[in-house]
Amino acid sequence: MKKTLLLSVVASAVVMAGGDIAPVEPAVEAPVVEETASNWDFNGQAVIYYETNDRTSKYDLFDQGSSRADAGLQLKAVNDDVAYGIGAGVEVSALGTLALEKDVVSSVMANPSTGNLKGGWVSQAYVTYGMDNTSFKIGRQELPKALSPFAFSESWNVFKNTFDAALVVNTDIEDTTLVGAYVAGANNYTGMSTFGDIGASNKGVYMLTAQNKSVDDLTLTGTYYYAQEFAAGEDANILWVDAQYTMDNYLFAAQGGTVMCDALADDSIAFGAKVAGDFDMFKASLAFSSTDENFAMVNLGTGVKTPLYTQMIANQTTISQDADYVKVAASTELYDGNVGLAFGYAIANEDDTVGGKDNNPYELDLTYSTKVFDESTTLFAGYVMQNADIDPKNNASNLVRVWGRYNF
Repeated sequence: MKKTLLLSVVASAVVMAGGDIAPVEPAVEAPVVEETASNWDFNGQAVIYYETNDRTSKYDLFDQGSSRADAGLQLKAVNDDVAYGIGAGVEVSALGTLALEKDVVSSVMANPSTGNLKGGWVSQAYVTYGMDNTSFKIGRQELPKALSPFAFSESWNVFKNTFDAALVVNTDIEDTTLVGAYVAGANNYTGMSTFGDIGASNKGVYMLTAQNKSVDDLTLTGTYYYAQEFAAGEDANILWVDAQYTMDNYLFAAQGGTVMCDALADDSIAFGAKVAGDFDMFKASLAFSSTDENFAMVNLGTGVKTPLYTQMIANQTTISQDADYVKVAASTELYDGNVGLAFGYAIANEDDTVGGKDNNPYELDLTYSTKVFDESTTLFAGYVMQNADIDPKNNASNLVRVWGRYNF
């Protein structure tokens, strides 16, 4: 039987500080022909998530009014070959509060549906099929950022957002992967069970991605989106390119793109660069990004995170539009886990809708993560200090985020 090509989950933006270098992997794996027995693989995760911040003067850290939390359960079943080479995957997710809203928190990280604090939804439901060097995946699914930089599944919240989409992946060309997609809808954290349109119409978004690795240690990826009636009845064209080169223990990367739409005052342009190194006892990176004022470079599926190298835990509002931004990060193994430190600074920020014109907002992230119970459970703790550089008397805000994720 022909086994379908499986899309690999490519790492999302490094929202935890650290600048770790990972080998540049292809966005997908080529299909293989293999005789195998048909069977289902069952897995899941249970999550407890808590966050508090003092961004408003009304509440302090850990006050009920400034805190939110969620408990989540996710179950998944996957079969690569149900019958005749057709595979399938189903995932259901649920969120609850454990009654913490009565005494500990006042809100949740994600709403199962608009206005509801608890409930469930079908987060993935898809079929797959492989034919020679071409594979198909149709239905509700996750999309990795390396494959789809403007419509990707984010990992910073309790569970990832997903998309109603159809994907076709082909590897006929040597060292090249071609991906075509139609993305019809997406959910977001205000209502995870609601899969609404991407953009301003119900016509969906078309995507084409090409990734080439003909040159040793060099990965080139280009993505094009076409969105009908994206804004004010006007179509939009989005182009994004990414180049990554590894040399020994170093990584050099560059990215850039444009959003073209007649509804904008002008075409929006963004670009960035990154250099990272593995220095034995620690890893470090330096990144830069530049965005203009015409359009916010954020995930079209959720409107939260960006594809920029300078993305940190909570700086997306600053970096996504009209800012030149620098991020420095380092991480090391300590206390049976990983400790990360990152600092980001807007060296030029002209957007008077984001913190004030000509200000220089900055962010400091301190994180710690470890695996326990035979590495079945990941524990994370993060501290974020932000300064919007507006009012000298009341600038800084603090955020604390902790979660535990048990995989089974």
